[in-house]
Amino acid sequence: MTRLAPLEPPFDTDLQRTLDRMMGGTGAEPLALFRTIAHNPQVLDKFRTVGTYLLNFGTVDSLEREIVIHRTCARCGSEYEWGVHVEIYGRSLGLTDAQLKATVSEGADDAAWSDRQSLLIRLVDELHDTNDVSDGLWFALADLWEPAQLVELVALVGQYHLVSFFTRAFRVDLETYGARFPPRGP
Repeated sequence: MTRLAPLEPPFDTDLQRTLDRMMGGTGAEPLALFRTIAHNPQVLDKFRTVGTYLLNFGTVDSLEREIVIHRTCARCGSEYEWGVHVEIYGRSLGLTDAQLKATVSEGADDAAWSDRQSLLIRLVDELHDTNDVSDGLWFALADLWEPAQLVELVALVGQYHLVSFFTRAFRVDLETYGARFPPRGP
């Protein structure tokens, strides 16, 4: 049951403008997550700024970005955000069903991942489990990604922990079109 109901239209002019920008000017109904955070317009605006940069202007490859986002949301138990990203980004960028499932239930050594992608899964898992990155993993990452991209990768994990905190703490209802976590097991 939702703990903090999403705001419903009509919205004041500034909030409507922010929500429209967050939806990319598509005219689509703003996500329940955005309308929930809108209870605090200042937080919503800062959330929009960071999210927009990471999704639209970052330097990390889009598919790699989505692997990090999907794994982070799955590790945090945010079916809401994982499912939205599956439908809006993941599938269209080429994440396979096996990879989508592996973001939820498998480890970095799963056959769905290339060696490079496996490092991203390890990064998310280490940050999630220890709030740190081991030296061995760091050096492996630094061999393949530029310093600005390393900052971006850690920021993605942090941003989607925040998203997961919002969706879980507020019990945001799942979007009707969002994918659902795959069943565990074979």
